[in-house]
Amino acid sequence: MHIMVSEKWVVAVFLLQLCWAGCGFCSKVLVWPCDMSHWLNLKTILEELAARGHEVTVLKYSSIIIDQSKLSPLHFENIPVLHESEIAEKSLNEMVNLAVNVIPNLSLWKAARTLQDFFLQLTGVFEDICRNVLYNQTFMNKLQDAKYDVVVIDPVIPCGELVAEVLQVPFVNTLRFSMGYFMEKHCGQLPVPLSYVPVVMSELTDNMTFTERLKNTMLSLFFEYWLQQYDFAFWDKFYSETLGRPTTFCETVGKAEIWLIRTYWDVEFPRPYLPNFEFVGGLHCKPAKPLPKEMEEFVQSSGEHGIVVFSLGSMVKNLTEEKANLIASALAQIPQKVLWRYSGKKPATLGSNTRLFNWIPQNDLLGHPKTRAFITHGGTNGIYEAIYHGVPMVGVPMLGDQPDNIAHMEAKGAAVRVKINKMTSSEFLSALRAVINEPSYKENAMRLSRIHHDQPVKPLDRAVFWIEYVMRHKGAKHLRVAAHDLSWFQYHSLDVIGFLLACVVTLTFIITKCCLFMCQKFYMKERKKKENRKKKN
Repeated sequence: MHIMVSEKWVVAVFLLQLCWAGCGFCSKVLVWPCDMSHWLNLKTILEELAARGHEVTVLKYSSIIIDQSKLSPLHFENIPVLHESEIAEKSLNEMVNLAVNVIPNLSLWKAARTLQDFFLQLTGVFEDICRNVLYNQTFMNKLQDAKYDVVVIDPVIPCGELVAEVLQVPFVNTLRFSMGYFMEKHCGQLPVPLSYVPVVMSELTDNMTFTERLKNTMLSLFFEYWLQQYDFAFWDKFYSETLGRPTTFCETVGKAEIWLIRTYWDVEFPRPYLPNFEFVGGLHCKPAKPLPKEMEEFVQSSGEHGIVVFSLGSMVKNLTEEKANLIASALAQIPQKVLWRYSGKKPATLGSNTRLFNWIPQNDLLGHPKTRAFITHGGTNGIYEAIYHGVPMVGVPMLGDQPDNIAHMEAKGAAVRVKINKMTSSEFLSALRAVINEPSYKENAMRLSRIHHDQPVKPLDRAVFWIEYVMRHKGAKHLRVAAHDLSWFQYHSLDVIGFLLACVVTLTFIITKCCLFMCQKFYMKERKKKENRKKKN
């Protein structure tokens, strides 16, 4: 009996050691999320952290943005916000309307301005969320008592970094990009050489002509001095009042220990980056799982022609009747079977080869051997799933990062772009046939897939590593560049240039004075000689 008890204790100790070894250390993670596709990407990281034994708490401010499964390993902490569902749903509907019906019909400049106005309208909503956290002493005491080791933040929604600052907990930023690279450039001190780094929303590549470089520079100035994603004056004041000392939104965001950027060199063009910036695009991608039986039968019925996967993302559930019929008539003319995620009214021109679904297992379909093309709005998550599985694309971008993502894919030869507001049925059909039938698109998609898979560490493991790194070392200040401590004129060495110019001017002045003095002395000497000669004569 004694031996049996001992064996049980040995097994228990072994399991504890195994658990400890698997986790390395088990810490507490607080999360300030954003919604929609941002959340889907971030959730992958958080579930992996939970699987490694960390306790993950997500601050949940809307009932529609997070799929809170009973089986989820994450803990959700509700923020008390009035009318949260109505606010979030109204904002989502407004964004969809802008994406589908407004922005595609505007010029680049007007589209950017419209997007800015939308975000500025949300300032009151974001402030309400922020105040309900920071000025709720009971809630903040609860967070304080939990003693979190790190805060993981999507900075698209302001305030997460302010919560981390009040709690005095190191934090990690995770984002695709900010408008005009403002956060990365000014808050994170990331270099953005305009000669070969295209500004967000420019739809340019890294190989620019003079005219394109001029456009890139003008667009950068447009973002810097006219267009802003946030009401910075308001947030600078709010952050200063909350912390009880002068500060700015950007200074607080810039205190992030690590920046996890949701892209990689398969999509991105080569550019400078800093030690505390990590590119982790495609971290949510994974091998395809078997399809549901009915869907698999439909896919197999395509024969040698294969299938086309069509989705405009979770935001766009339907289109105008005219646009839906235009698309459906083009799809009816290809020999492939089409799986279209669409919740609107069934188009009158829908062909027998096309089937509508309220939801599709997109990753599993893209990974199916019969998939020939992917029609996409160009969201980062979908783009990376297509790259992961080596599927060429037809891009129908609408707003945000979508036009840039498709422009990058087009430049790399893996996609064809069509404009949703101007395309005709024949143009859409032509783009789709090109992607399916011209071998170069598939070859380029496979090349990008090989680049994506050929990494020393998987993107998800890299993202989790750096979050755990911050927890282990209580921050990562040694990776932050000294540029954070410099003023703008010191950063650009304007004080040094000014000093050197002053030295040059002073030296030039002294030399000039000396030359004038010597000339004057020489002139006076010669004059005296002439006068003496006259006297002798």
